[in-house]
Amino acid sequence: MQRRGFLNLAMTAGAALALAGCGFRLRGFDTPGLAVDELALAGTDSELSRLVAERLTSVGTRVHDDASQILNLGPETFRERQLSVLDSGPQEREMALSVPFSVQRRSDGAYRLSEQRLEVSTRFTVSDDNLLAQDDLREEARQELRQEALRRLFDRLRTLNGVQP
Repeated sequence: MQRRGFLNLAMTAGAALALAGCGFRLRGFDTPGLAVDELALAGTDSELSRLVAERLTSVGTRVHDDASQILNLGPETFRERQLSVLDSGPQEREMALSVPFSVQRRSDGAYRLSEQRLEVSTRFTVSDDNLLAQDDLREEARQELRQEALRRLFDRLRTLNGVQP
């Protein structure tokens, strides 16, 4: 049995070395911050826009109204639908968040990222036995969706390569 354990360990280490040698990296691991030094936020005042502003400042991007690039965030749109067939007992539900966004230069109004739409969804189960927990589950799903939308937004903002006049 010790030989088998050693072989498994050796094969795992060999695979890791081979992947590292060919340049394999996990997505999002050890990635630099945004290449954008400053950014203005425009759009609706929502929980997502507040989270975006907080995250931008935490990665070192200055957020102010006179920035050379503008991040336009549209309104958050939540949709909820029932996936279960029955109307009683535990019900599987799906909640989706959709947010349009774009990035444009202030100097000439040209779009660095034309209007795109972030769409994320999650599933959760509600029960008629615990009606008070349903609102908590929905709020948890909303927060989870906002965090996932924020992550995807930053993945797309990383494609911007600095400020272009």
